[in-house]
Amino acid sequence: MHSAKLEKRRMEAVLGRHGVRLSKRFGQNFLTDAGVLQRIVDAAQIEKDDFVLEIGPGMGSLTRLLSKSAARVLAIEIDERLMPVLEEELADCFNIELVQGDVMKLDLSKLISKDNEGRTIRIVANLPYYITTPILMKILEGDLNWSRITVMVQRVVAERMIAEPGSKAYGALSLSVAYRAKPEVAFFLPPEAFFPPPKVESAVVSMQRFEQPPVAVEDENLLFLLIRAAFNQRRKTLVNALYNGANLSLSKEEIENSVFEAGFTTNIRGEKLSLADFVRLADVFSN
Repeated sequence: MHSAKLEKRRMEAVLGRHGVRLSKRFGQNFLTDAGVLQRIVDAAQIEKDDFVLEIGPGMGSLTRLLSKSAARVLAIEIDERLMPVLEEELADCFNIELVQGDVMKLDLSKLISKDNEGRTIRIVANLPYYITTPILMKILEGDLNWSRITVMVQRVVAERMIAEPGSKAYGALSLSVAYRAKPEVAFFLPPEAFFPPPKVESAVVSMQRFEQPPVAVEDENLLFLLIRAAFNQRRKTLVNALYNGANLSLSKEEIENSVFEAGFTTNIRGEKLSLADFVRLADVFSN
């Protein structure tokens, strides 16, 4: 705890020297405990030949540890004010590339392909809590050939990532994760582990990617179209949610028939369907 307080003071001094005030807009909350940072690196299971994509390096405390374990680290920071801070803090780390930009707007495949040289890709992120789900969905449904993702998220988001059908936390994110990887919560963190402390409890979640999805689907894009539509209006029946939001160019009767053909009653809600159920439904619509 004493060392964490010292690190907090050091961070405040560095930020003050650069004239940087932390922004709520970017959801900036930095870890000050070296032990916690090492636990994140351990959860990421990085090997010496790996390429690491870090989203949201902040002041570079985790970035430095990642660079000691990996061959290359590409760190993307949205706040341009922190770039001089990162350059100063990481000046002696020669395997790190810093990029300033919005990860939601960047072509991650293009950035990584420049110097990845075929290495295994690990993604590590302390995600801004206000945009956690969009970033995760971009990665999960994108074309990056990652092998493991380790992310710091709100505890409620972690619960959504590992949720089972029928639970309150279950949704589109749960299914996207289940289709791509096996998730596990590595550990939880209280607000006081951060500077400044957030108002919520946090969790570190690691996801090991499947070599192949656990269930095969004829049309992957259609699968996630149906999933998103089902949970965009989760209080509606599956039929009504698909009719109102899936852009299927089908009549309500045709949707009802397809849902019935897939083996479900027409008054079922999407939250009751497992990944395998959604795959069966997508294959019926596909045909």
